Amino acid sequence: MDLSVPGAELSARARDFVARHGVRLDTGSLEPVREPWLRAGFPAEQIGRAMAFHDRWGGISLPPAPCYDGGPRFFGADFPYRRPGTGWLFDAGAARAAVPYGFVIGPAGEFGLDGDHWAPLHASIEGWVESLALSGHASERATRTTRLTGDAAGEFDLTGYSEIPEVAGLADTRWRGDGELVAVYRGEAEAYAFPAGRTTLVRTGLADIHLNGLG
Repeated sequence: MDLSVPGAELSARARDFVARHGVRLDTGSLEPVREPWLRAGFPAEQIGRAMAFHDRWGGISLPPAPCYDGGPRFFGADFPYRRPGTGWLFDAGAARAAVPYGFVIGPAGEFGLDGDHWAPLHASIEGWVESLALSGHASERATRTTRLTGDAAGEFDLTGYSEIPEVAGLADTRWRGDGELVAVYRGEAEAYAFPAGRTTLVRTGLADIHLNGLG
């Protein structure tokens, strides 16, 4: 499956992940709802953002994420809506399970959670896909995975680790160390001002080549 478009590059690892594990469902076009949305008062610019996302990502189903009950079942945009103090958002896809928040695209293209608060996880949808690819790649090769939650997750010392830039991390980040991949998940904690919702996954036994995905 080829998702490459100008200005929206994925790493070699993520392209391979999507090609091998991605499935595209038929979710149709948003073109028939453009005029009704305009008549309903939604700004043309925000409708355009939702349609562009849907044209590129609509119907794409990827393997589940380790947190957020797996993340979106598949990508697909819905009508834009304005969140006071945040700006315009639109749904990014249906959840796999019942969760109290929505998966949304933010005013600057961020991918995140809309709960009691807007919690951007990654600076772009590509960052989310990169995080899925990295997690899938590492989970197949790690010799051990340790899950930390709550205070233990927040207190994990990242000194000496290097942040992995391709995931475009905001609330959620990825870090590489000496044979280790550390995945930090703070989205639910930020969406509900609930520090106990933090999770950190530490995968060990990885070679450097397992953590390099650019190119």
